[in-house]
Amino acid sequence: MTVHQSVYALAKHIFTYKKTLIPLFVSLFCLNITYSQCLAGEVKVTIVITTDGFASDGYWELVPATNACGVGTIATGGNTNVGCAGGGAELGPTGGYANGQVVTVGPWCVTEGEDYAIHYIDDYADGGFEFEVLVNGYEIEHFTGETGLNEVFTFSASQPMAYDLSLESTNVVNYMVPGTFDLSAVVSNQGTTEITAYTLSYSVDNGPTQTHAVTGSSLHYTEIEEIEHSIPLNFTTYGNQTVMVWISNLNGTNPDENSGDDFLNTTFQVGPATPNLIDLYNGAEVTIESIAGASDGVNLPTDLDFHPTLTSRELWVINKDTEASGGSTVTIYDAGLPEQTSVYKFDVSNWHFMSLPTGIAFSDNGNWASSPGVLDANHSPNIAAHFTGPTLWSSDMAIYVEDPGPELNGSHLDALHLSPQCQGVCAEKDNVFWVFDGYNGDLVRYDFAEDHGAGANYHGDGIVKRYSDDTVEKDPDDNVVSHLILDADKKWLYVVDHGNQRVIRIDITTGSDQGDTPQFAMNEPISEYSVYTEYTQETVVTGLDKPAGIDVIGNRMIVSEHESGQIIVYNISTIPAVELYRIETGKTTVQGVKIGPDGRIWFVDQSTHGVFKIESAALGVSEFSLEMAVYPNPSKGTINVVIDNAAKGVIEVRTVLGQLIKTTAITGPTTQVELEVQAGIYFVQITLEGSKSETKRVVIQ
Repeated sequence: MTVHQSVYALAKHIFTYKKTLIPLFVSLFCLNITYSQCLAGEVKVTIVITTDGFASDGYWELVPATNACGVGTIATGGNTNVGCAGGGAELGPTGGYANGQVVTVGPWCVTEGEDYAIHYIDDYADGGFEFEVLVNGYEIEHFTGETGLNEVFTFSASQPMAYDLSLESTNVVNYMVPGTFDLSAVVSNQGTTEITAYTLSYSVDNGPTQTHAVTGSSLHYTEIEEIEHSIPLNFTTYGNQTVMVWISNLNGTNPDENSGDDFLNTTFQVGPATPNLIDLYNGAEVTIESIAGASDGVNLPTDLDFHPTLTSRELWVINKDTEASGGSTVTIYDAGLPEQTSVYKFDVSNWHFMSLPTGIAFSDNGNWASSPGVLDANHSPNIAAHFTGPTLWSSDMAIYVEDPGPELNGSHLDALHLSPQCQGVCAEKDNVFWVFDGYNGDLVRYDFAEDHGAGANYHGDGIVKRYSDDTVEKDPDDNVVSHLILDADKKWLYVVDHGNQRVIRIDITTGSDQGDTPQFAMNEPISEYSVYTEYTQETVVTGLDKPAGIDVIGNRMIVSEHESGQIIVYNISTIPAVELYRIETGKTTVQGVKIGPDGRIWFVDQSTHGVFKIESAALGVSEFSLEMAVYPNPSKGTINVVIDNAAKGVIEVRTVLGQLIKTTAITGPTTQVELEVQAGIYFVQITLEGSKSETKRVVIQ
């Protein structure tokens, strides 16, 4: 079982809110003491059924694992008028369970260790029922019906092991930048014994083992926690590396009885970060380079983003197209280089999942989300039927567009439907994204949790948090986007509020759940839904004309003005931000804007169906031609600057305001630099043979 299966399973597809779940957990986990005891060699099996919005379509049976439906039946439930042979008959029988209900049945005493099966039949063959299986009060399996064409879910009637701590995930992603990195891991207790202590270990490329003793935990069955290792990772060279992370020594001395989920191996690439070259644009002569256009499939583009593996220079552009058709994408490989190629793709489900898209955003796991700008994804005229929100997709070209999934819902990985007329989207981490809800005027955090797989339809583990203290406003003409971006420290969410001609930011680490039933229609069942208030919000910029796109790097923010085509650069080290300068693009319908992996500014222009890069000789060569690393970071004042193919050149250290405070000659592949400065953030750059390298951010403690 995954983290989300173990933690959220009992909450899936429940039309109530999270504060109602605690009594449910308590009642279910006490089942084994509210019924008479089974015989020796038997266990108690209980099933919790969560129905969908068409519950009368569903019927199920519990039988021995090798039996057909109706043979050796132990228990049945749902609509007997459907029966074992009624899958896909579309007879519309009456009876059965009520819609959107949680029904607990059992327990039944069955032979311990034997396998049993749940047969699920749906009259319309569109699935929707969920089945949670408990043995002696412990949830051991969770099944979701996808079709109901006599689907068979098999489980073993065995109580969980006493000691089974599962390593669910780590925060290591596919692309890392040089420097120190605080490793953390998510673990869940899948055993019946409370876990109070264990050891978290890691090794890089089969090197020395680094251990961290975890104490003071209190993990009961299915509970999870995130632990940070006390010894950070340290990357000093570019290239591929593999980190193995594992857990051991449960409660001090006990081995894990299920060692198969104790280890995780992640292979990743260490490469350069995006250099901060923004100040070099100031006063420089620029050229607007065309990267792609209509001949490449670009059509009314609204946004663009780079794949998180920066060295691939893989640029994705999202097209608005039409409401009826849905949007499309153009993926540009080796963007801006002579060997550039592109691929146009359109998913058959885009009329629903990507209609009038306004934004695209990559997360660090390689998945990306789109923000449909349509009012209702089903294009219904019923004003009460608004059913739209962000959609999750894979960047794996073997999946995206190519895999329609078991239910033929196109290749989307997941979707949530609580934000009509989304105006933009940005990533936080994993499958967590933020959107500008243009219909309700809120900012909303969407955690897709575990994706349901290509083309499936299960959304019940989604977690949604709505931030509603202030009202943001979309373009009343539904043309200009309102994008948003999260800063590198994962604290401040910067938001273009087009309708109010401003940029605001909110501190996502603040705010409180209002605790009451949210005053917003729940148009689909999810795991958690809450409204947050009393969070910290600041006004960054006011008095804008028609702002659209936004990006942030270091203490610089760029905002695109849609009609004038200007890119405005701000210093955000103080709030309100200070405008530094403007770049003229010569375009009149600029939408999304992005600082690319080469440090250049990239943008899309809607009416010309174009993707553009702002270039200048003042920026020097691309960062990828000069590879540099700086460590340790943070530092007490002594840093090591590493550069491949070292030659004559100098190392420059500047303050956040750009003031040069240190110049040191390169002495070899590694040059040590002593900085006698106050604690704070500084930027390191190499000038080599007349060219500027990438810029590295270093923290002096």
